[in-house]
Amino acid sequence: MIKLGVNSVLFANTDFATAARYVKQAGYDGIEISAIKGMCEHLDLDLWRQQAAPLKRIVADNALEFLSMEEAALDEDRLMKAFAAAAEIGIPVVNIGPGGKTGVAEDFERQTFLIAKMAEKAEQHGVTLCVKAHVGASIHDTATTLAAMAKIASPAFGIDMDPSHIWRAGEDPAEALEEVLSRMKHIHIRDCRGRGPGPGRPQEQACGRGDIDLFAYCREMVQGGYSGPVCLEVIGAGELNLAEVAIIAAESYGYLNACLKALGAR
Repeated sequence: MIKLGVNSVLFANTDFATAARYVKQAGYDGIEISAIKGMCEHLDLDLWRQQAAPLKRIVADNALEFLSMEEAALDEDRLMKAFAAAAEIGIPVVNIGPGGKTGVAEDFERQTFLIAKMAEKAEQHGVTLCVKAHVGASIHDTATTLAAMAKIASPAFGIDMDPSHIWRAGEDPAEALEEVLSRMKHIHIRDCRGRGPGPGRPQEQACGRGDIDLFAYCREMVQGGYSGPVCLEVIGAGELNLAEVAIIAAESYGYLNACLKALGAR
């Protein structure tokens, strides 16, 4: 069964215990903990040893599981802390963005070299490092994702296939999924209004409200045999209250769960 989760960045304005409680009430199987410096640090990587036991207890008390962590930055010091924290807490995947700038060959070479280096470090901790194509970054579409896949050999490296970024790259995410499926180990999912550059207001990122054919994306995911985490990642919700973000989480779960049920995957 494909497991559904929520990136806790959606609940940036509340504590992790509250976020976990609402994620469970919405129906999700697990949670992606946000360790994004300057945005949402439900996991403070400088304090992870003190936080490890309380975080594990919160997740267990809500009958959830840790599906992933988003650290976001390609920063060696922070990633080494993230890998150690993930290994101790029981978080299988650490997600980052690729960094660099679109169309700058030197950036692509530098960033993929660093990703390959950090994937080897992740492997030593028994953790998977996932990277997604990101609007404006050195890896930004399917072509650059495939180039990165060809360059990075570590089995601890995976693709975090986020349909909203592929959509904003001008592609059809359902068609693009098949090309990267062999290395997909995580999915960040949200809807998107228009082709960008941003994904729209937080409410427009709720699955089913935007312009992406997410049912077709789910169909390709299931038919391709993907079995990793699928975590809702909604950004820009910092000004919303708890009820508003809980609605986004619950609405998205209802949509995704219905899609996957119709496809025989839940």
